Formats: sequence, C-alpha cells, structure tokens
Amino acid sequence: MAGYIEDRWIKKKKDPVTGKRERTSRYGKGSRYRVSGIPGVRDRSFETLEDAKAWLRRSSTDQERGDFVDPRDGSILLEDYVQRFWFPGMTGSVKTRQNQSRKVLLHVLPYLGQVPLRDVSAARLRAYISDLEKSCSPQYARAILGALSNIFETAIDDKRLTRNPMRARSVRWPKADDVRREAWPLETARRMRDSINDRYRITVVLGLGCGLRQGEAFGLSPDDIDYEKGVLYVRRQVQSFCGRLYFTLPKGGKTRVADMPASVAHELRKHSEKYPAVEVELPWGEPGKPTVKVLLLLTTRFGNAVAVNTYNTYVWKPALARIGIIPPQPAGAKPWQWKAAHRDGFHVLRHTYASVVLEAGESVVTLARWLGHSSSVITLRNYAHFMPEAGGRGRRAIDGLLGDPANPVVEN
Repeated sequence: MAGYIEDRWIKKKKDPVTGKRERTSRYGKGSRYRVSGIPGVRDRSFETLEDAKAWLRRSSTDQERGDFVDPRDGSILLEDYVQRFWFPGMTGSVKTRQNQSRKVLLHVLPYLGQVPLRDVSAARLRAYISDLEKSCSPQYARAILGALSNIFETAIDDKRLTRNPMRARSVRWPKADDVRREAWPLETARRMRDSINDRYRITVVLGLGCGLRQGEAFGLSPDDIDYEKGVLYVRRQVQSFCGRLYFTLPKGGKTRVADMPASVAHELRKHSEKYPAVEVELPWGEPGKPTVKVLLLLTTRFGNAVAVNTYNTYVWKPALARIGIIPPQPAGAKPWQWKAAHRDGFHVLRHTYASVVLEAGESVVTLARWLGHSSSVITLRNYAHFMPEAGGRGRRAIDGLLGDPANPVVEN
C-alpha cells in the first residue's frame, strides 16, 4: 500500500549513545502524525495514530480506484467556487449562459454563497427550497435548483465533493405546475394577422401557418423557401443580447424542415414583391464573433434585422390593443411600460398552429418534426389537450370488436 505515517514529535532514528529516540523541535506543537507518500494526495496530519492509520487505508484505496476526494478541497466557499471555476467553464449560447448566471447570482449566492461546498447539507437545502417556493413559481424554482445541482455535479468532477446533495432522497424539488398551452380562437388569429403593421404581417402568417418561433421568422431568408416542395428550411434565428443583434441556430442548436401550406407560400410571394429582401450582416453565435451576411426576408424600413424587444413594443402590443386583447397604452406611460400577459406573446401563434394541425387529425410525430421538438413526447405533453379525438378512435375500434350495446350488431 502506497503512503506512510510520520511521527512529527519523535525522531525516527535512535540516538547511537542512549539508544533512545529523541524529541524533535516540533514536540508538543500541532498534530503529531502526518500521512505522506500517496501519489496525487496531499499530506495530512492527525492527532492520533489510529486516525492516521484509518486515513491512510481509506485514501490509498480510493486513490487506486480513482475515487479519492480530499475534504479540504470542499472547504472552498460556494460563492468562491462559482466565481473562480463554475462561471468560467459555462457552455451553451450566450443567452443561456446569461440566464443561468442571473439565476445563480440572484437566487443562490445570496443564501448559500458563504457556505463551504462540503457543508451544503440536505437539511440546509430543504430549508432553502422551502424559502424559494415562497418567492418563485414552481417552474422558475426548478430552473434555479437545476443550476445549483449543476454546480455540485461540476464540483464532483473537480474532486471537491463525493456526492451531489441535491440528489438526497429527502431533498424534494417543487412539483412543476401542469401549464396548458393556450391557443387563440381562429377569428382572433385572423384579426391579429389583418391588424398588425403591414410590413410585419408576414410574421403572423409564419407563426400561424408554419409554427415558426419569433426569432426564426426574423431570420428567414428567401433562400430558405422551397416553393416547389412546399417547405421552409429553418436554419437560423435572430437573437439579441444586451441590445446587440446576432444570428444563431434555432432553439436547441438544430435546423429543421417545416411544412409550408399554399396559403403561406402565397403570402410570402406577396411580401417579397412589396418588401424586397435585404442583405444583413451580423455576428454568428453571439455578439463579438465573426460576422456573416444573410439575405433576410423581413427587415425594418431602414434595412436592419428586426429586434425582438423593438418588435414586441412597437408592433405586437399596438396590434394586441387594436383587436382588444390588451387595453390601450396608458396615458403618460412609456411604450416599454405597456404590459401584456405572457400568454399573449408571439408564441401563442405557435400554439394556435399546433392546435389547428392536431384538431385536423395530423400525426403527433409529424407535428413534432415540423415544430422542431426533439421528441414527440414533448409535443404530446404540451398539446394533447388539442386532440379532441384522443381516445375516441380507440373506443370505437373496441366497440367494433366487441359490439356497442347502444347499437347492437344483428347477426343473420
């Protein structure tokens, strides 16, 4: 077994004259026994020989298995670990990193930042979650806890912890609410299409007719439209970070092919004739990265890419007010102070598209592919309530097999 125990108070060699082991200059000072010589493991001192032997056995075995974690590495404060090691190693899009950072800075560090990593116990987490549930929605609380759990997982990889306290059986995350996606009545959707600023009418058409997300509609190029096959190639979106626009891949980093009905193709041709496409140059991936030039179907009247916040404030909300979804802008209020419910954001067009397609009897698998969901399970979870025939077809099939008491089959 690698490693050895050193007595720091008594010299190892005996005096040649007296035959006794003499005291060292450290006699009576500090911990007496030091464990040394384990490859990759720092020396550690103990008060008693029994403790030193136990540590030597355990750490040698863990070191051979590759499971050794020095508890002193877990003495670092959670805030110090996050700032020095977790933040610099974050991955994902710039907006994802920003959102994760905000959750940790606002909701984790003020409560647990001054606690050493190794002292974040299940009891402490239960109390923390209880307080968190009082100030956040269940969905947002779960997102915060997900970021915290990721911090602990990273600390395990860095050999600072042996286990993730968020995975303790007694630590129960808030149960996510069963939030049903709401769609607009078709008449409301049509009124929105006809009431919005004419230059941006095509955004409503793309949301209602193809299920495109807002940024995807802003990033659509004439080169992405295949009129012959009747499809759209969703290859990019326009996003904003700290007021600076950039191109990036669609949500999840995946391109996809979306179905394009003839009515949408007709609207696209009309828009292209009235508002010719403009080549726009923006960074790719995040602000500050190398730029690319893309011919955009939709631009502002100044020939720039459309910014989400500007669109929502000066195009979307006025249209909502015109059709009576929200009250008119309050007198004296700034445009950005004009409030609209989250359920009435641009994404409601995507929900309406899904409801129409499912109620028409289209396959969930097909819709999932058009929407860009990674699994049809996600589509089913979000939109199953839009399927009035769910269960009905199976019921009629069984009745056909066994006979329906209300309509008995008469045998000849």
